[in-house]
Amino acid sequence: MKVKIINKSRNPLPTYETIGSAGIDLRADTDEVITLSSLERTLIPTGLFIELPQGYEAQIRPRSGLAIKKGISLVNSPGTIDSDYRGEIKIILINLSKETVEIQPSERIAQMVIAKYEQVEWEQVHILADTKRGEGGFGHTGIS
Repeated sequence: MKVKIINKSRNPLPTYETIGSAGIDLRADTDEVITLSSLERTLIPTGLFIELPQGYEAQIRPRSGLAIKKGISLVNSPGTIDSDYRGEIKIILINLSKETVEIQPSERIAQMVIAKYEQVEWEQVHILADTKRGEGGFGHTGIS
């Protein structure tokens, strides 16, 4: 599938790091190092603009390496970019560690997964079909 992209950043176009990668790494488009104190969040530009086909979304997810090494995550994870959005992709990073961390210019800060979705049409009813689980909620199957 081809997706139209405008790259106003100084970084190359995002690429899949391996043949089996589901996510494309996104890089910070900043001139300076960004310092994040513990529990601080910030919006980081990528310089990227995309045009997704209708029926697709871009999911923005944390990078596991940043999460384990620096305690960096995303506030709204996964974030969704709708097919009709044409603005710049920006990433809401948060520092969940106890230490101050630095985000370097051009650092890989998040990953983007393109996913197909369907919109639903509601059918209002008075009874739902029974299942074995029924109304069992969080933890209903046990701890282990």
